[in-house]
Amino acid sequence: MLRVLVQNELFDMGAEMDRLSVGSEGIGGISVFMGQVRGGVDGLESLTLEHYPGMTEKVLTELAAEAVKRFSLIGCTLIHRVGTLVVGAPIVFVGTSSAHRAEALAGTNFLIDRLKTGAPFWKCERYQDGRQVWVEAREADDKAAASWD
Repeated sequence: MLRVLVQNELFDMGAEMDRLSVGSEGIGGISVFMGQVRGGVDGLESLTLEHYPGMTEKVLTELAAEAVKRFSLIGCTLIHRVGTLVVGAPIVFVGTSSAHRAEALAGTNFLIDRLKTGAPFWKCERYQDGRQVWVEAREADDKAAASWD
């Protein structure tokens, strides 16, 4: 099962985890990651995520399909939110299921690392003092993504 969504709406982690475990008795491990807007940084108020509809879904689907093949995943769910999100709001859900925990964990890690640099999202931070800052790519994210090559 491969499920990829780009949406404004909040996702339900419990329901998404349930979807990963349904339909196969061969599942031995489920791994999930939820990213959220980080607070407590210089008065950050919100994060706006923009994307290119159609292209974003295509890239995310390709990443998820690569993870399924590479790690023999039984299930893979990738949900990324767009729009303006306040501090503490969920941004991304990555969930994988496989016969064994190692593959599920590796698939989740792979997707998070590759999402940070390979997905076409643009992020603008808004601060309480009125500043708006477009987020630049970080060297650490590039290194993490490259480690999977």
